[in-house]
Amino acid sequence: MGKKAKKEPETPTKDEFDPLSIESKKPDTVVLMLKSSEDVVLAKACEALRKFAEKGEENRVTLLGLGAVGPLAQLITHEDKLVRKNAFMALGIMSHNADVNKLLKNLDVIPAIISKLSPDEDIVIHEFATQCLAHLALDFSCKVQIFDNEALKPLIQLLSSTDPDVVKNSVECICNLVQDQPSRVAVSELNGIPALLGQLNSEFPVIQQLVLRTLQSITLDKETRTTFRDEQGLEKILDFLNTKEYSDLHVEALHLLCGCLEDVEAMQHFQESGGLQTLMTFVTTPTLPEVQSSAIKGISKLAQIYENRKMLHEQDVEKSLMALLAMDNSRVRAATCQAVAVMSKNLASKDTFRHLDGIGPIVQLLRSESAEVREAAAQALSSLTSANQLNAYAVFEAEGDEALVQQLTEGSAREVAHAACVLTNMATQEALRRSIVSQGAMQALVAPVQSKDNHLLISVLQAVAALACDSDGRAEFRNAGGLPHLVKLIHSFNTEVRRNACWAVSVCANDEPTASKLCKWGALEVLQEINSSTNRRNRFSELAMQKLLDNHLAAKYSLTGRLAPTDVITDGFYDPGQTRVGQRVPDFADLSKQAINQQRPVIVVNGKPHNLDHAEDRQDTPGGSRPSSSRPSSRAHSKAKHRDADDSKRQEKAVKTDMLPGDSALCSMITEATQSVLPLQEEREQHKALALLVCGAMGGPVPAEHLHEFPWELHLSQLKHEEQSNVVPVAKIKKGTYCHRALLYKALADRIGLGCSLVRGDYNRAWNEVLITDGAAKPDGSYCQPRTYIVDLMHNPGELLRNNSPAAIKYQSI
Repeated sequence: MGKKAKKEPETPTKDEFDPLSIESKKPDTVVLMLKSSEDVVLAKACEALRKFAEKGEENRVTLLGLGAVGPLAQLITHEDKLVRKNAFMALGIMSHNADVNKLLKNLDVIPAIISKLSPDEDIVIHEFATQCLAHLALDFSCKVQIFDNEALKPLIQLLSSTDPDVVKNSVECICNLVQDQPSRVAVSELNGIPALLGQLNSEFPVIQQLVLRTLQSITLDKETRTTFRDEQGLEKILDFLNTKEYSDLHVEALHLLCGCLEDVEAMQHFQESGGLQTLMTFVTTPTLPEVQSSAIKGISKLAQIYENRKMLHEQDVEKSLMALLAMDNSRVRAATCQAVAVMSKNLASKDTFRHLDGIGPIVQLLRSESAEVREAAAQALSSLTSANQLNAYAVFEAEGDEALVQQLTEGSAREVAHAACVLTNMATQEALRRSIVSQGAMQALVAPVQSKDNHLLISVLQAVAALACDSDGRAEFRNAGGLPHLVKLIHSFNTEVRRNACWAVSVCANDEPTASKLCKWGALEVLQEINSSTNRRNRFSELAMQKLLDNHLAAKYSLTGRLAPTDVITDGFYDPGQTRVGQRVPDFADLSKQAINQQRPVIVVNGKPHNLDHAEDRQDTPGGSRPSSSRPSSRAHSKAKHRDADDSKRQEKAVKTDMLPGDSALCSMITEATQSVLPLQEEREQHKALALLVCGAMGGPVPAEHLHEFPWELHLSQLKHEEQSNVVPVAKIKKGTYCHRALLYKALADRIGLGCSLVRGDYNRAWNEVLITDGAAKPDGSYCQPRTYIVDLMHNPGELLRNNSPAAIKYQSI
């Protein structure tokens, strides 16, 4: 046998290298290898880049800068399985970087990734493809693209994968997608809810947590909640809650449960499946504070529906909630107060909380160091005191008004809004209202009334209106500088803010000092503008306008040219002359400071001797004590504040009377009218006697044909120089024309209770209208309808001119 021939080694062809073992420690070299045409080189380069990227974020940024993302994105569709797998692994690791994802979005790689979710692909490709999609799904535009490329169906199918990483990434991607409503519906239609529920029993907590969060989003819609319920979702969540080994995820499960209980059907199903008992177990059994607070929030969610509140009340949930207030945990206390607030929408629950002595502990929480607890406590008290005077008084007994006023000053916007609501509810009782004002509530409301938060403004304005029912409250708010801010809010573009601002103005305008200040700050002009608009006008703006005019008669007469019999002229009334609509009525303080000029004098009414004003001010003491409370600590300091307020009002009154020139002549005329006119039995005779008194005091009768000879203008000019002021007391006018006589007549008639109107005409004309019933009673006991007459004060004093008669028209015209 000859020797066996020795095999010769193969030699490469002339255009090939011998096999090379390439090693590189530089990432830029490896990135260049991604452009190779050899599958082996590509696979090794992708593997090397994956290992490099796994070492940290800095390396991923380096690869991004070297341009590795683009070639890797192309290689995920490579025909070689190993290249494809290694490219996916590298790209999946790099997708942890946000800038990488931005670039992937621009490269339009999403359709290619989704195409590799098919069952025939390698499980490793599934893992890293779903990882890429989960990261990309954090971007809104990517979510849309993923949804449009129908990724949900393969993602749901991958929930049954044997690889936990694939399941985890798929759930995470679905969780990010279902933040949008179309994806929530699609998951339900693709039978994704049973697949997700099946993963609740996963041995991996991260998967369970992602499933719970995904289901929380899916059940936001009523239709998907129904599907969830039909798939025994509630029962499976209850089983999950009853499993102790899942206790670290019970908070997430309770959040999901709360979201499912939005409607009555879900609640009924929940109750029938024993859910309420399970939930109450978490409420009453000491566990982790996070778990307990979540269970309490579930009670709040349930109680949003009337039927549920009724059922919870029958289960004595109020008693359980009151016990939780003693827990030394802010989350639990805050959640409990929120549950009390919701349950208090039930009338019976309001009383139950009071009978359980629950209001006092909630009041104490107003002083908590936790802002969340303070806000929740104020919210609870707001609900408890709404339309419930006994609860409001219980808050007062617990000295809640002091804490609430402090909260107005120091609290957040939401705290202040809730505190203002509580004070509004309490202010319906006079004793409580006065106590709240004495605590400085009006001063505390000035700052929040300047807020830009519309919700807060509505609550604060309602509190201002409630506390301004008394003169003390109005004076406090006025002196604290709140009125100009109130006027600004009438301008608000928010309808509810504007309405409540008008309501607050209408209440504040219930006395002359405050009405005058509001007019000074331009309230009348703003309200005139609003009431001329069909869109902005409302019944509160009309009421505010009427209140301002009714309590600032000088402005009413100046703007409207008419005072009704019910508009009683008192000391301090002045006639600045006619003001056009939209213009500001001059303030008396400003007019009194003007130097003598050629304009018409300002006629003022002051029927009290100048020296008497100060004597009364010195004798003026607070008219009676404040309503007492049963609180033994009822505040010496609040009484001192009350005395200070009284002193402030007396000082304000003294300042005003100092500006009014004395008018002893008017005082004498009031006495004479009281003695000579008032005793007369016939109304006609009373008007005639008063007309003769006025006419005699102002120059006597003047025949119509000699009016041009009557020197009233010269007389008034002389009076201004005598007074060294443009302000002239009405009774000092000894030669007065129509407008002066009519004003004096109205002032005297109001003092003695004789009804008449004051009407301004043109060119210094003015007259008084009175209602007189002509004739005796008819045989059936009825009387004729009263008729309107004009009182002649100029030509034939005392003559009653039938309104619209030629004589009356002549009297009214020039």
